[in-house]
This record gives sequence, C-alpha cells and structure tokens, in this order.
Amino acid sequence: MDRNQNDLTDTKNAIGELVQVMKKLRAPDGCPWDREQTHESLMPFLVEECGEFLDALAAKDDENMREELGDVLMQVVLHSVIAEERGMFDFYDVTKDVTEKMIYRHPHVFSDAKVENASQVLLQWDKLKAKEKNHAPKNSILDGIPCHVPALLQAEKIQKKAAKVGFDWKEQQEILAKIKEEVAELEEAMLDSGKNEEAEKRIDEELGDLLFACANLSRFRKRASGEMLLAASSAKFKKRFQYIEKVLASSGRKFEDCTLEDLDKIWDEAKKVLADKQ
Repeated sequence: MDRNQNDLTDTKNAIGELVQVMKKLRAPDGCPWDREQTHESLMPFLVEECGEFLDALAAKDDENMREELGDVLMQVVLHSVIAEERGMFDFYDVTKDVTEKMIYRHPHVFSDAKVENASQVLLQWDKLKAKEKNHAPKNSILDGIPCHVPALLQAEKIQKKAAKVGFDWKEQQEILAKIKEEVAELEEAMLDSGKNEEAEKRIDEELGDLLFACANLSRFRKRASGEMLLAASSAKFKKRFQYIEKVLASSGRKFEDCTLEDLDKIWDEAKKVLADKQ
C-alpha cells in the first residue's frame, strides 16, 4: 500500500461514499430489492458474508479477503442506514460507540493500567465489560450469549462462562469419559429406534448431548475451537469425496454404478494419496 497509514482522509471519504451509495439504493428511485430489505430479512446475508470471509481467510486468499471484508462492511452500513431511517441511530453512532468502547476496554494502552500478558488482558476486558450498561449482570451468568450464532460456537460460549465460575472439568480425560458415557446413552436410546416418536426424540436428545460433550473437549483443550476443528474435518471430507468424483469420472463411471465397497476402496486410496500431498 502506497497510502500514508496516518492519513485518515481517504478512509473517511471512502466510508462516506459507501454510506451515500447505500442511501441512494434505499431511496424511492433506488433499487427495488434494497428498498424492500429490513433488519430481519438481511439476517442470513450477514451470516453468509461472514462465512465467505472466513473461507477466504482459511485459504489465505488476500484478494478475496479484501472483497469479502467489503461485503461484510456493506452489511453493517446497510443495517445502519435502515436504523437511521427508523430514527434510531446511524453509521456515525456505530463507529463512535465502538471506538469509545475499544479505548475504554484497553486502559493498558490508552491509560496507565498495567497488564503482564494476554490472559490478564482478557480478565480486564471481562471486568470492564461487566460494568457497562448493556452488559450488566442479569438473571444468569449465561445471559448475553447470542442465539443467532452457529450452535457449536454457542455451546463453547456457554461452557466458557460456566468454567469462569469454577463449573468445569479438571482434565481432558474426564471429558473423554463423559463423551463415552454419552455414546453409551445414545446406543441405548437407538435400541428403540423406529418404535414411536418419543423414542426418536430421545435419540435426538442423546445425540445433542454427545455433540455438546465433544464441544466441551475442544473448548477445554484451548488449541482450536470446535467450529474450526469441524470446519477442517468438513474440508477434509470434501477433498476426499472430490477425489472419488475424479476417479469415477476418469473411468467413465457414476456413483450409481458402484457398490459401497467400491467407493470405500477409492476413499481409502484418497486418504493415502491426499495425506502424501500434505
């Protein structure tokens, strides 16, 4: 970048232009689709744009990261414009509030507070956050966890809050034992599979408990979030499945031409070939 990092003029002008573009799209003579949007109708798009940015980040694709960050910012601006139309707040309020919050929550940078490491920064952050009006303690220490986030991420957030008050495991082997217990309960429940709706509901419940226990283990290990681990496993499955597709295409076959045993052999081959390439 040739731009002077200390010069905010270009950035301010660019953001101002984006706000005006979004207002034009929402105007009576603007875009019919944009005029119809509400905070609620835009909810899936913000989740989608965040996901696409994370894909670009995982791929270390700077060009797409730049584009996807722009799409995320566009969603933020559009929500701000809709709120301004309702007379509630505007984009200036959003940026002003978050700037003040960052300064307040970093007294070790903007004031004379002292911290020794990142762990102390997080403890200080939580204490300061708890003092803010919008984050004051409510009925439960679990209040404030967003509902509209991936369920695996939500589970880890719940577990982290419980752990902060001492409701946690002492070592990861204990969680592994819990996972085995949940597997046994799921196996027991599945003995009644197909009997009635109550039996199926119990299977679903036990399967959910097993997923929650697995999330607990990834959270406890503090290496990578369950969300990241599951995404990595999904990506691995995708590569191996696509390998099967290529093998079948090269031999002129389709999935329906193969037995499950045939596909399993190619799957095992994919595991070996792709592992060698890593």
